[in-house]
Amino acid sequence: MARVPSTARNLRHRIRRVPRALTRRHRSRRPAAPATAVTTTLAARPPRPWKRVVGLFAVVLLGAWLGLLIVGDVRVPVGPMDTTMTLRPSLTGGTKINVSPLGALELDSHHAPVRLDVNVDQLDPARSQALVDRPERLSGLQDEVTQDIARGTADLAVRSVVAVVTGATALGLAVYRRPRRALAAGGLALTLLAASGGTAYATWNPDSVLEPRFSGLLSSAPSLVGNARSIVTEFDVYQKELARLVTNVTKLYDATSTLPAYQPDPTTLRVLHVSDIHLNPASWAIIASLVEQYQVDVIVDSGDTMDHGTAAENGFLDPIEDLGAPYVWVRGNHDSLVTQRYLEGLENVHVLDDGRARTVAGLRFAGIGDPQFTPDRSTKPGAAQSQELAGARLASALRDQRAAGTPVDVAVAHEPAAAREVDGTVPLVLAGHVHRQKTEVMKYGTRLRIEGSTGGSGLRAIEGEHPDPIETSILYFDRDTRRLQAWDAIRLGGLGLTTAEVSRHLPEENQPGASRSGAPSGSPSGSPTGSPADSPSGSPSSPSSPPSSPPPARLPSPTSSAPVP
Repeated sequence: MARVPSTARNLRHRIRRVPRALTRRHRSRRPAAPATAVTTTLAARPPRPWKRVVGLFAVVLLGAWLGLLIVGDVRVPVGPMDTTMTLRPSLTGGTKINVSPLGALELDSHHAPVRLDVNVDQLDPARSQALVDRPERLSGLQDEVTQDIARGTADLAVRSVVAVVTGATALGLAVYRRPRRALAAGGLALTLLAASGGTAYATWNPDSVLEPRFSGLLSSAPSLVGNARSIVTEFDVYQKELARLVTNVTKLYDATSTLPAYQPDPTTLRVLHVSDIHLNPASWAIIASLVEQYQVDVIVDSGDTMDHGTAAENGFLDPIEDLGAPYVWVRGNHDSLVTQRYLEGLENVHVLDDGRARTVAGLRFAGIGDPQFTPDRSTKPGAAQSQELAGARLASALRDQRAAGTPVDVAVAHEPAAAREVDGTVPLVLAGHVHRQKTEVMKYGTRLRIEGSTGGSGLRAIEGEHPDPIETSILYFDRDTRRLQAWDAIRLGGLGLTTAEVSRHLPEENQPGASRSGAPSGSPSGSPTGSPADSPSGSPSSPSSPPSSPPPARLPSPTSSAPVP
């Protein structure tokens, strides 16, 4: 047999391998096809622009905040004091003045996403000694402080712009590593800062110093905040009041950091409003301290002093005789008639019920006890109707008092539902029950002031995750007109907490620029009786008479009763 040449054999073997190779290639490509399709689809999908925008804003905000944190502080000598001014991101805006060791003073000066922080660092010894050696310089200290603050604010604006732009640009360069992106971040940061500054300017409220919130040492609050007359006559503009604060703190430090003696205004009546003590023995010490510190003339308790109203609890009431001021009281739904009779036997206690009026410390009070007795916090049928009936009885008694020529200045009820029924018959009505502070002017002009729990809700303070605060108020009345001039809302940390906050509030008629000729807000509308006589301080001094045709007593409506606290 003839031999097949080697070239032919090699060719034959290659031809045989072709189908196998094709088969292997086909099998190897089959699983790779889907991956290739997915890759092609992903490559074709466009990038999401909102992610880039969100990322850019995050870089800008973080970089701006870091810039302010690192280089945004401005040290400014303000009078004899060394201060540090800073802008900080904030959801609410405003101004916070930290006065160490007293605490902080917060003002609702503006609404913008930036807050002005002013830290009073220390008192300069040389400048302070110069004031001590030349006391006449204190008279010009306010103008000097105003100029210092203006210069410091201008420096702070320039420093903040540099800090924000630099911080955002630097962080943008570090994240994107592209100069164009970094410059875009810096430009956006400058735009946001300019918008925040414009918003702050548009919402700037120079009179915010009239209603500060002071937190820190409670005993220093009256001295720094002022009294009911001075807030109306002496506080004019924001810069001057900041200067006055610095002046007060200067005097405070000069007196070796001891609190100055608080001299009460002899023309102001001070009423301490407490409510819902709920058998908390710590409340008596707090009340006694406030009576002494604020020189309180009378204490008003709008009920729920007890928790179960049993005779065994009566001994808890004995410290009332030693509080240092007359005690006006109405019954709450946790107080029984046994409790009421026991209080009627204590010295210096004035129990109000059935609309009977009492004149205590120059003010005429009338009140009614809660018609419900529910110490177990149960809800009885007809609870809402009984509250409205009690309020209608109180309103009728108030109209009788006015017709007899002895109008009531302050009405007191435990539940707000009853208190609302006296609208138009009295300038001010006090209530409690709901364990949170609230103030409103009702339809016919009566101001309703609801007090929080002065006992921090008693034993219920430990039921929730956070203990309830201890709340009370100091009400300031003009001695001649017997009208409410201002009030300080006091809020103390609850069980186990040591925080304190005092906030000053003014009725509308005492706000700067308010008309003094009309009836005060919170008093019944109508023409004033008699001739108006301005007091020396310029505060309103002529009471307004109630409307000649008061609204008729409203009958209770069939509404569902709410749970009883």
